[in-house]
Amino acid sequence: MGDSTEERAPQQRLDADVDLSKPSAARMYDWYLGGTRNWAVDREFGERAAATWPHVKLVAQHNRAFLRRVVGAALDAGIRQFLDLGTGVPTVGNIHDIVRRRRRKIRARVVYVDYEPVAAQQGRQVLDEDEVTHWATLVQRDLRDPEAIFDDPETRRLINTGQPICVLFIAVMHFIGDGDDPRGILDAYREVAAPGSWLALTHACNDAAPEPGAGNIQAVVDSYRNTSNPMWLRDYDTIVSWLDVPGWDLLKPGIVHPPDWRPVPGTGLTDEQEEARPYMWAGVAGKA
Repeated sequence: MGDSTEERAPQQRLDADVDLSKPSAARMYDWYLGGTRNWAVDREFGERAAATWPHVKLVAQHNRAFLRRVVGAALDAGIRQFLDLGTGVPTVGNIHDIVRRRRRKIRARVVYVDYEPVAAQQGRQVLDEDEVTHWATLVQRDLRDPEAIFDDPETRRLINTGQPICVLFIAVMHFIGDGDDPRGILDAYREVAAPGSWLALTHACNDAAPEPGAGNIQAVVDSYRNTSNPMWLRDYDTIVSWLDVPGWDLLKPGIVHPPDWRPVPGTGLTDEQEEARPYMWAGVAGKA
């Protein structure tokens, strides 16, 4: 549980002033997904979280699978621009990976955004190693400041706000407290988005979860108060109020748990995956 950075990831380069004294939600998420862009402090916290709430890794996998299906559906709908907010480290099947597989037929552009220094540095390293920096980038900004994100030279290099864009808030808004006006943040991105754009969101919840799981996820959320990324749970009605707004149409099947959003035909959930199903709400809305 205490393996060192040197043992785990000698290829990772960091600035000398980066603080690794606290676990980071971005790097813990990478660990939940089976990635290697994380440090001992993140893995130790993640292991404690998994001991408290055994579904945490499967929930992260459901979330990532939802992201893949949304990106695929957006590409099929003709959207060629993706803005991923609070992306963490863009590894383990993230957006540029999905786009790259279809790159011969579809030209798309990807802007990842994360304010966390390690995630930003590691993300840029990943994109450089993957040789995709001519059409994918990472902007180190805070999603609560959309004006700065859209004014960033890297965003302006790749994103044309006059064309449809898929804006993704995947497993990030539960790190935004009510005092930061989460609905107002979403509205700011909606205002910039051109007609035909999509906004996709997933958010941790326990209002549809059985016990003891509902209590377990609450315990993990409480433990996040001691990290650099405090966390909140919200219920179905709140997520509906965020996505089902004038000028935007909820795409079928509406607000559901991530595995229930347009599942791949012929696939199903194992018993263990089914148990991990009701811990997030997910939905996509399109601008008329």
